[in-house]
Amino acid sequence: MTARRFCALLLAASLASCTVGPKDTPPTVEVPLAYRATSTTAEAAWPSDFWWRGFGSLELNGLIDAARADNFDLAAAVARVAQADAQLTIAGAPLLPAAGASAKESWTRQQTTRRVGGSFATTTGYTETRLYNLTPSISWELDFWGRVRSTRDSALASALATRFDQQTVALTVVTSVASVWFQALAQQDRLDISGRNIADAEQVLEAVRARRSVGTASELDVAQQETLVANLRAQTPALRNQLEQQLNALGVLTGRPASAITVRPGTLTNLSLPETAPGVPSSLLARRPDIASAEASLRAANANIRVARAAMFPQFELTGSAGWQNIALPLLFGPGSLFANAALSATQTIFDNGAKGAQVSFSQARYDEVLANYRKTVIQAFTDVENAITAYRFTTEQEALTRQAVVTAQRAADIARAQVLAGTIDIVTALQTQTALFNDLDALAQVRLARFQALLSLYKALGGGWSKSDIAAPDPSLLQGIL
Repeated sequence: MTARRFCALLLAASLASCTVGPKDTPPTVEVPLAYRATSTTAEAAWPSDFWWRGFGSLELNGLIDAARADNFDLAAAVARVAQADAQLTIAGAPLLPAAGASAKESWTRQQTTRRVGGSFATTTGYTETRLYNLTPSISWELDFWGRVRSTRDSALASALATRFDQQTVALTVVTSVASVWFQALAQQDRLDISGRNIADAEQVLEAVRARRSVGTASELDVAQQETLVANLRAQTPALRNQLEQQLNALGVLTGRPASAITVRPGTLTNLSLPETAPGVPSSLLARRPDIASAEASLRAANANIRVARAAMFPQFELTGSAGWQNIALPLLFGPGSLFANAALSATQTIFDNGAKGAQVSFSQARYDEVLANYRKTVIQAFTDVENAITAYRFTTEQEALTRQAVVTAQRAADIARAQVLAGTIDIVTALQTQTALFNDLDALAQVRLARFQALLSLYKALGGGWSKSDIAAPDPSLLQGIL
């Protein structure tokens, strides 16, 4: 076959190819017009790329920077992206012809015998032949039904999904560090409150003992106040234990042993609360990496259906070879040594006990599963935003009310302390006012933590500062219709 005919055959094969199977259409999902927890006229205020800096904690910034660089889960996610890129290269390789070459030297030795004269005497000789052969070859599966292209499309969508998953992991790591850090600050606040409460209770205890010495207080009064002091002291080890546990958790998140964590928490009261707002729900679809990953997985599943259906049709392969063959190595590349051939082959399974049909059914069922997961992911995203907005609003209201309760309890405790020192009230009343103040102060620290956690959940529900357009694609030339 001449080179011209060979090229014509290749062109005809490529022009004849088609794709079987369902088209890749965007899935439908119910998107609300507005969030129930916000007004329809509320303007969007999406998180920035480094949104955590808005809390105003240098220690938090440093911990998050360390986690983004050394977190083990994030490193594993990056490795999964590299694996998916390699799989994409493997899946796309059959779209182009595969070339190879072989070189061979063959040697034969043949014995010859002939009679000498009229006698029975014979002579024996040997004939040796060497043959040199160099054969470049090319083979190409003609993708008539789009099986190879669909395999490539599935691998591309999977590679994109791993990139979105990496962003989900990164967002989870950042919010986990912030969450643990806020909990550590809250535990330190509770420890500080506990220390002040113990000091106040001990002051009252000294006053009660002084009253006992002059006969205006009983042993029971002293014992009751000592019990309060002892109970407050007993809370300290548990609070310290929880604080150390939170600091140790930061070690895992930042990829370091717990002993390497040297930061010490301050107080939540010194941090800012950067505001954010979700805007319209439809915008969330391009802001959540888990939604983008679910959509990419859906595209991969759809491409796998096309792969399974294409496998039911005949497969065509074009092979060709050309080379040189001669009995003399120096003459191997001479004009008389050249040879070439080409062949087109087709294979079709006649009977496979329903295996290929079952593969189509499996791929379709897998697509239905992924579609259900995609729709659930979208609805869950809207729910996450609703819950975070609601939690932040009510914890803000609760913190304001708790602050007012602390102010009232503080005034009552101050009055009771003054009257105890003056000996004008009984110890039971003083104990009640002290206990109410101590409980309100501790509740305020916990409510403040809940408010920070609610705002953090809102940032996470909004996808952090991520946007679908920020993704670094494995091969931008392949992304038409994908992103």
